[in-house]
Amino acid sequence: MAGVGDTGDRLAWVDIAKGICILLVVMMHSVVGTGEAMGGEGFLHPVVAFAKPFRIPDFFLLSGLFVGRVIDRDWRLFSDRRVVHFAYFYLLWLVIQSVARCGKIVGDAGPAAFAAHLAHALIEPYSSLWFIYLLAVFSVVTKALRRVPGGVLLAGAALLQIADIRSESTLIEEFCARYVFFVAGYLFAGRIFALADAARRRVPLALCGLAAWAFLEGWLALTPSGLPDHPTLASLPLVSLALGAAGALAIVVAASLIGRAGGPVAEAVRTCGQRSIVIYLAFSLPMAATREVLVRTGAIGDIGLASLAVMTMAVVLPLALERLVRGTALDLLFVRPRRFRLVASGPRPRPALQAT
Repeated sequence: MAGVGDTGDRLAWVDIAKGICILLVVMMHSVVGTGEAMGGEGFLHPVVAFAKPFRIPDFFLLSGLFVGRVIDRDWRLFSDRRVVHFAYFYLLWLVIQSVARCGKIVGDAGPAAFAAHLAHALIEPYSSLWFIYLLAVFSVVTKALRRVPGGVLLAGAALLQIADIRSESTLIEEFCARYVFFVAGYLFAGRIFALADAARRRVPLALCGLAAWAFLEGWLALTPSGLPDHPTLASLPLVSLALGAAGALAIVVAASLIGRAGGPVAEAVRTCGQRSIVIYLAFSLPMAATREVLVRTGAIGDIGLASLAVMTMAVVLPLALERLVRGTALDLLFVRPRRFRLVASGPRPRPALQAT
């Protein structure tokens, strides 16, 4: 049977990799929240712990892959693709999530409190939307520093990550911890695409590499370090950088192999990747609602199964909503309208976390 990449384009693995990442992100939020609400852990908690070192690094590496296509364009076009694109969704869903999560509290405090909350969110990323906020920041910083030699830029970003900077500012802390992976995606895009192609050609070797990585990743991610600031061996400085990079490349290889194999699983994961921004923007509300229903009713007593149910609804409902509003006035929830673009463009792009 032909794989996804064989019948479509050679870059199908990018969508599959993004699909794996968004599913891991939703899993983490669903599992941790459900475990806390039900007072325990389930069978998905070790999976979340296993994926922690590479879950977000891989997302940023994938997001940096296509920056090179537009980084030398004028600032107007670049800003439209890499700043306004993310700012639109951040601001829109900042309002939606804020109203849904704290509407009553804000309503009691008055419009001034709500305005202050929104203003604060302009300098301090709100909730899970911090990822989209950082994508815009990373893009601007990378373009501003594009004349800096790649080795110097990468070394500086790596030093920020190794320094393990702690701050009350999500923007500062996450920038220092994650920028190196975005830069790596930008600088090594060609080699990463070559790695994916090589994995498709040399499947046995790729599988052996993934097995070795998974063993080392699991051991480091699940072994306590005894240090309060670094609870596992995987969280130690230098180790976390190495595991983030290795895990990101492992997902590239795994996605390439999944795409080569094809089948319904590959198509489902690829669909999630193609609509990663849909899931990312909207998953938190159905996730919280489903968790609340399950906890209150006790319909599912097993924490692992309850977490899986919460995760499923958090993925399926946003996709269903996107399909429902597609082509309607509410399409603006997931596709940036032309009036919010700085430059004229062709057909409206499909929903995606990376702006190409």
